[in-house]
Amino acid sequence: MSIIIREAVADDIGTIHAFIRALADYERLAHEVKTDRETLARYLFGPRPMAEVLIAEHDGAAIGFALFFHNFSTFEGRPGIYLEDLFVLPQARGLGAGKALLARLAQLAIERDCARLEWSVLDWNEPAIAVYRAIGAKPMDEWTVQRVDGDALGALAAS
Repeated sequence: MSIIIREAVADDIGTIHAFIRALADYERLAHEVKTDRETLARYLFGPRPMAEVLIAEHDGAAIGFALFFHNFSTFEGRPGIYLEDLFVLPQARGLGAGKALLARLAQLAIERDCARLEWSVLDWNEPAIAVYRAIGAKPMDEWTVQRVDGDALGALAAS
């Protein structure tokens, strides 16, 4: 049976949460996971969804996911899609689920008149980087991700 890519529904929240935890384990960042099912449900399926999720299935079982949201390019004057998380269960790697998820995201980007599809990858994740190069992704070497969170976010907001 082939890979099926479908939009997640509210009943998938447990699966999505499990994928996030598995991704965090793989990235050696399990200690940073703060979310729970209720919070995810509110922001993914509540009155004002902040992100969307695609689920990859093989033989009727969920084997991977992609969580994404829209951003906006002022230079292009058009929206883009930012892929926050892409994960395929280790035992399902090599079946084509990751590429199928990326292909569906590319289709959505075109359907929604987006200028680009972007994501970040940890620099040590060579298997993922190899897949990304094979599909034509290129690194944005001149750009460095910046982040303000926690106490620094609160201090900035109060200034």
